[in-house]
Amino acid sequence: MPEPTPTAPAGDRAAPAGHRTAPADDHAAPADDHAAPAADRAAGEPAAGVRAALAGVDPTDARAVWRALGAGGVTAALYPDGDQPDPGRLSALLTELDTRCPLGVTLSVCVQVATVLPLLAGAGGPAERTRHAMLRGERVVALAVTDAAGSGSDLLDATTRVKRGDGAATLDGGKDWITNATTCDAALVLARHREARHFTSFCWVLAPAAAPGVTVSSAGRAFAGSGVGHLRFAGVALDPDAVVGRPGRALAGFARQAGVERLAGALWARAMCHRLLAGLRDWLRRRPAAEGTLWDRPAVRERYARCLVAVRQLDAMCAPLLAATDAVPSPVDGMLLKVTAAETVDRVAAEAVRLRGADAFRDGGEAQLRTEAAMFGIAGGATGAMLAGIADHADDLVGAGT
Repeated sequence: MPEPTPTAPAGDRAAPAGHRTAPADDHAAPADDHAAPAADRAAGEPAAGVRAALAGVDPTDARAVWRALGAGGVTAALYPDGDQPDPGRLSALLTELDTRCPLGVTLSVCVQVATVLPLLAGAGGPAERTRHAMLRGERVVALAVTDAAGSGSDLLDATTRVKRGDGAATLDGGKDWITNATTCDAALVLARHREARHFTSFCWVLAPAAAPGVTVSSAGRAFAGSGVGHLRFAGVALDPDAVVGRPGRALAGFARQAGVERLAGALWARAMCHRLLAGLRDWLRRRPAAEGTLWDRPAVRERYARCLVAVRQLDAMCAPLLAATDAVPSPVDGMLLKVTAAETVDRVAAEAVRLRGADAFRDGGEAQLRTEAAMFGIAGGATGAMLAGIADHADDLVGAGT
């Protein structure tokens, strides 16, 4: 799942409510030497590029979707100006994925494009080769941050360690609730390299999933397609260049990347809410009630309109960032986006369940989606932690309105 973030300087399955189901295709085109021209085509019209890349691909197979996005140039086209995704192209990708794929598959892609690929940018050695393979859709990399031994929100107490020596690095510890854990080729692991409880005590380690000492277990049936699971590292011997970037800079870089992850989450939440409201509106207009339909009842329309107001507020918060070329919002803007997105998704999904009644509990219906969409208020920083951070900026935020 999208990981908790520091404050230092989430097989066969019915598609979620309202999703189209594309036919399966076990022969998604592999990435080839034409990645750059494909990226140019995908950049021309982002939404059309995503649709073209995913045509005929099984939308419930996260690896097939990832391969197709890479082979179609969609993934590479997200980064026209460097290391960070273009907000407009990211929005188009997440909107198309939300339309056609289960939540877990969208989650699998989102974590990689918003966090893993940018964190690997600029590194050499295995990290550079892995990043290029990811852009082509040839490798899946899990982001392993949440530590098995402590609170997910308190990264400074993480106990997963890497011991660096002459010509080797040894990784020990565990990570829980990791998106892509059961399907990845490698994991980008946040590990302690010295004992001091300080944000400079951590580094990134790129650990192959097949390395001796790496074990993985599934976290259960939730978020189907996401590969969520638990990772354990027992004396995993790695080459020294498995350490990505400068030791001591991991948390600082992750804190910066958290803003991009929160923007991605808000863009995804926005797409999900628009889809839910469109489906709910159409259903209410068809559902008989007395001499008319449910849509004709003022109380129902009022409840629907309150959801619409909340979604339009989320739209308004996203608009300036969609118009920007830099996908990195300020820390406080990232927290505001995170809270607004989580509360809006919860409100819209809950109202959809209440208004649809028993129909919401059909396979892949709104009740199931609401349960999984609760991750927006937990993964990547719980709402309570975000509100505490927002309160710390009260003087600036209150002043912004004067």
